[in-house]
Amino acid sequence: MSLLPKIAIQAKALRKEVQLTDARLTILQQINLTINSGETVAVVGASGSGKSTLLGILAGLDTVSSGEVYLAGQPLHQLDDDARAQLRAREVGFVFQSFLLLPSLTALENITLPAELAGIKDATARGRKLLSDVGLTERADFYPSQLSGGEQQRVAIARAFITQPAILFADEPSANLDAATGAKIEDLLFALNEQQGTTLVLVTHNPQLAQRCKRQLNMHAGELTELKPEVGDVA
Repeated sequence: MSLLPKIAIQAKALRKEVQLTDARLTILQQINLTINSGETVAVVGASGSGKSTLLGILAGLDTVSSGEVYLAGQPLHQLDDDARAQLRAREVGFVFQSFLLLPSLTALENITLPAELAGIKDATARGRKLLSDVGLTERADFYPSQLSGGEQQRVAIARAFITQPAILFADEPSANLDAATGAKIEDLLFALNEQQGTTLVLVTHNPQLAQRCKRQLNMHAGELTELKPEVGDVA
């Protein structure tokens, strides 16, 4: 019996190019990456370096130009749009910088929607539990326009965890918030992640947030390198 960790995400010779008017632009080149189940991984780098593109490809939101990408053991590079969507619904949660809540749904309804789409019978009970976990029990019937930015992001985090995903992707989860609110959101994200044992992959410009992850990867000009933790960092 193998004692090796289960692989949550794997990329092999991943390459992403886009066609411009008179040339092809290479966004990602020869990315090789393995992330084991339960790891916390931060991807850092300058704006335009390819961080969000990489996150989208690893999550099955975007496709590769060449190479292989495996998510929860499934070959994303071989799946069509419908199959990728079904895999994301089963295995993946998302937290976006811009929250992306549906304005016509209440906080509770936004949280429970992914679970309802997945056919989870206790979606409402799970949603109310998560509302409590993120400290928004009294905001259940509020619409996004009635919530502060921090409250909207808490709703978004609860929504990401409701299906108990194996893998969570977060793209600048606290970038649109003030420092104090952002710190609370980050604490909440890591607390729920530890509670559910989820694999966490996040993109951030915040070095303090990145250092909370077990691994840190640097994206520069489409190439990915692993950063060695500094002495005194806690994995």
